[in-house]
Amino acid sequence: MLVIVGFVLLIKGADYLVNGASSLAKRFNISDIAIGLTVVAMGTSAPELVVNIISGSVQDGGSGANEVVFGNIIGSNIFNIFLILGVASIIYPLTVERNALWKEVPYSLLATFIFFILVNDALFFDTETNMLDVKDGIILLVMFVLFLVYIFMNLSRNPEAEVEDIELYGSLKTTIMIVLGIVGLVFGGNLIVENAVTIAKFYHVSDKMIGLTILAAGTSLPELATSAVAAFHKKSDLAVGNIVGSNIFNLLLVLGVTSIVHSPLVYTPSLNTDLYIVMLGTLMLFIFMFTLNKYKLDRAEGIVYLIGFVAYSYYLFVREDILPGFF
Repeated sequence: MLVIVGFVLLIKGADYLVNGASSLAKRFNISDIAIGLTVVAMGTSAPELVVNIISGSVQDGGSGANEVVFGNIIGSNIFNIFLILGVASIIYPLTVERNALWKEVPYSLLATFIFFILVNDALFFDTETNMLDVKDGIILLVMFVLFLVYIFMNLSRNPEAEVEDIELYGSLKTTIMIVLGIVGLVFGGNLIVENAVTIAKFYHVSDKMIGLTILAAGTSLPELATSAVAAFHKKSDLAVGNIVGSNIFNLLLVLGVTSIVHSPLVYTPSLNTDLYIVMLGTLMLFIFMFTLNKYKLDRAEGIVYLIGFVAYSYYLFVREDILPGFF
């Protein structure tokens, strides 16, 4: 029950923070598209950031907490690609701009690959422990800053682009919304992490499994809501950009900050399989742009994504010996 309360606080907190921060940015005459690609994108990744920072403090930063941290981000990115893009494209086929196809999608794939190298020290750097330390966190944050630079350079080439209208609140209401958003994120994230770990221990479910499923699903709810509504209103760019941007934010900003705050984060190599799934899903998005209708994610391709998500979920439960395998 407390986990559900935590999720409600987390999602509402993110909602208040996004709306309040967007209103504040609008008051300073920041363009709508800049708000959408920065403030709102960060807002939908705020649950992952809060949960990870709190998770890093649980159990004195032990290996179980580290598995929750990595599992949450990797699982969230898998949910974003396979489940959310699948659902959104079934609601309405999603058209992808060439600029996003040739730059943002490859950058998301590059970010995942760089992260894969950084956490597999034993494989690439001949060390005994796989970890994400301060140096690695700085590399991720530098890549994140480069992504932001790309966004603003892209804005200068498309000054007429706009996202949905941002509501402008009064100064007092804007401040209250931002404060309530932060409070909701902190308390909600704390409730989720503490009680999810308690549940995991009671049912003998691994911390890694909790991170990849319960926490990943819960912290991906803002992306699901945003992309589903965007697809319903036939706003393809918003739906696709939300997912691709969120995955980049999760890997570069969230894990970059977390690894600096709670350095070092010990990485479990068994999560490499899940990272392969993230890279596969991102590569599939690129390939799907040249099948059926060009530069469009069709309903049939959305169904393929959903089938992939179901197959991956089954694999997870078999891997944890929760369900029997066929072989």
